[in-house]
Amino acid sequence: MTDIRSRGTAAVSWGPDRIDLFWADFDGALLHQAYRDGAWAEAESLGGTIASTPAVTAWAEDRMEVFAIMPDGELWDRYWDGASWHPWESLGGALDPSEAPAASSWGPDRLDVFARGRDGRTWHRWWDGTRWVPWEQLDH
Repeated sequence: MTDIRSRGTAAVSWGPDRIDLFWADFDGALLHQAYRDGAWAEAESLGGTIASTPAVTAWAEDRMEVFAIMPDGELWDRYWDGASWHPWESLGGALDPSEAPAASSWGPDRLDVFARGRDGRTWHRWWDGTRWVPWEQLDH
């Protein structure tokens, strides 16, 4: 299992004067803290037991999704819909929890996430606006 002290922090901004940070606490739960109105809000726990450094992306104002590999080797995500956090959901995979996933968005109906598989290859999954498309293996 990954030493939690080696996990990093992920950050995203979805609008002016807004930053959201994500990291793991010493029990592996995902923590979130927002900078808004010129000050840092109190950190909140989003639960889970993450094994990797989190990755986060924003796809619109007040919309973001955070990803992490859990000890089961699957990619899990939670998203903020502008009003509340949705529960953790598994996106599957046979991934290396010692490697951080990467996430990106090119618009309101597209999210991409990349992760290193236990096979050493790079795997890609994306949201096409209506569903998560199955994992594809890249040539890296």
